[in-house]
Amino acid sequence: MIVVRKKLVTDEDHQPVAVLIEYEDWLEIERLLGVREEKPDSTDLSRFAGKLKMELPEDPVEYQRRIRDEWP
Repeated sequence: MIVVRKKLVTDEDHQPVAVLIEYEDWLEIERLLGVREEKPDSTDLSRFAGKLKMELPEDPVEYQRRIRDEWP
């Protein structure tokens, strides 16, 4: 059995909402459980570059600025 150093995180009502553990302990828990780290989804969007061939009614950056100006 391993000793896990932990800290409880509580809300305003002092109810536990999360647990913080030391990273070294987390690695040991993952090793003992046989958990493998998931690879993050790729965010490389270069394969889509140049795929939009239609004429747009306005520049996408200008559209984004205009829409964001409407936000409160």
